[in-house]
Amino acid sequence: MPKLIFVTPEGERMEVDAQKGTTVMENAVRNDVPGIEAECGGACACATCHVYVDEAWRETVGEPEAMEEDMLDFAYEPQPNSRLSCQITVTDALDGLVVTVPEKQA
Repeated sequence: MPKLIFVTPEGERMEVDAQKGTTVMENAVRNDVPGIEAECGGACACATCHVYVDEAWRETVGEPEAMEEDMLDFAYEPQPNSRLSCQITVTDALDGLVVTVPEKQA
């Protein structure tokens, strides 16, 4: 089972077991990761599951598609490594993925 590491704005690291085929957002919600609001439930219709992907993981995670890029315009302080966690599907290749939750959501 892949592990995901969420880093809170305060620097706390939360390691969670993630089921393959689910999204990073679903695992954050299931494990009560603070700061992941996920108001739209994963429909890519808001930016309240915004995360910063650790630089070491950017290539593996990949770039956002057009619809996600549009929604990231509404995220709090988007950066080049910003992604919506609802759009990142957990695979074995993401075992150990590190994402940081922003200070606040849009």
